[in-house]
Amino acid sequence: MGWTRVRGGEHDGRVPTNGSAILDDLASRGLIQDSTDLDHLRSRLDAGPITVYCGFDPSADSLHVGNLIGLLVMRRFQEAGHRPIVLAGGATGMIGDPGGRSEERNLLDDDTLAANLEGIVPQLKAFLDFGDGPNGARLVDNRSWTVAMSAIDFLRDVGKHVTVNQMLAKEAVRGRIESEHGISYTEFSYMLLQANDFVHLAELEGCEMQVGGSDQWGNISLGVDLVRRRLGRSAHALTWPLLTRPDGTKYGKSASGEQMWLGAHRMSPYRFYQAWMPVEDSEMRKLLLQLTFLSPAEVEEVVSAHDEAPHERLAQRTLARELTASVHGTDAAAAAEEASRVLFGGAPVAEVARGTLEALSSEIPTSVVVRDRILDGLDLVELTADAGAAKSRSEARQLLAQGGLAINGETAAEGRVVTESDLLHGRYVLLRRGKRAFHLVVAGEH
Repeated sequence: MGWTRVRGGEHDGRVPTNGSAILDDLASRGLIQDSTDLDHLRSRLDAGPITVYCGFDPSADSLHVGNLIGLLVMRRFQEAGHRPIVLAGGATGMIGDPGGRSEERNLLDDDTLAANLEGIVPQLKAFLDFGDGPNGARLVDNRSWTVAMSAIDFLRDVGKHVTVNQMLAKEAVRGRIESEHGISYTEFSYMLLQANDFVHLAELEGCEMQVGGSDQWGNISLGVDLVRRRLGRSAHALTWPLLTRPDGTKYGKSASGEQMWLGAHRMSPYRFYQAWMPVEDSEMRKLLLQLTFLSPAEVEEVVSAHDEAPHERLAQRTLARELTASVHGTDAAAAAEEASRVLFGGAPVAEVARGTLEALSSEIPTSVVVRDRILDGLDLVELTADAGAAKSRSEARQLLAQGGLAINGETAAEGRVVTESDLLHGRYVLLRRGKRAFHLVVAGEH
């Protein structure tokens, strides 16, 4: 089996390049849950590149960790020589998939949808190459063809080919019908709109395959059937297991309860990195296989090394670094990792990069102290109190006497004076009270 290095510099893994080997790679990572005839799909992939699409509803101005596998699977297909289509669901996003919800969501207006689309497009481009090459990714919005369809056209071209019995058999619909909230005709129609998307892309873009999470299997399989009925063509579908924790809940939030967004404007690279650090050891093999471009052999090496010294959390650090690099870039990942080592791993503060300190300034309490005061020599007790790292000078003095105050990683002695030589990169002083309470001082002009 041939391999190629992942293009772009942000991912340093290997993906198979010969035909259906992509299926073997996905299977080895536990990324195949449901599919149409795999033997047929394997033959089709061996015959040449395929166009495959995955949909993302713009329900917010950022994607989240629930979208990660979709983005990564599409990248895997592209790196294996296939052509990905990313569908931003401007039309379906106005309705919302009833799957996984107990009640109907609020309908989004045009302005909100437009803003959300603007927010997620850069995130899509971070994972896929939208260039002009033969397998360059294409971004489409299903609103562009849905709004032009009249109600009569929809009923004639879509509804006619789907029985109500088929729709009622879908788990997502059946669950909502049996709930106390029921389901509106609007959400009931969601799967028809999605099935029509597949027909449109098959007809105009030559798309032969749709992929998605396992909760989308009912909608996707309906699209496969509609392509066959409307166009007389065969189509393929594949889903992966949902990204869930051992207790069955989705990886939607960090241990602190914060939604795990991919957009830096909603969740900083540092907090994104940290969100993966508390993940249980038992989850490491699965997450490294499914969420990184490390080969299965490389994953086994990481897991084996982790098991020899689990307290060092090698697997968690590897996962956090790889994911942060994929989402935010290698520089942001390096800064987040270094910041984590400074705050929790005892890394030498004097060697910290300026970008790391800048990243920390938005993550830990930060105060500005007039630079001239430090240049003249400022008593550490006075600096600690004035910066707000202690409630008062008497508290700061007590901390210092008890050995509970550190400056730039070094425990301070009584009488310590802060001078220009203490300014990291000519600007920063990192205070620590106790073992984990940090405060960053920035030398400013005012």
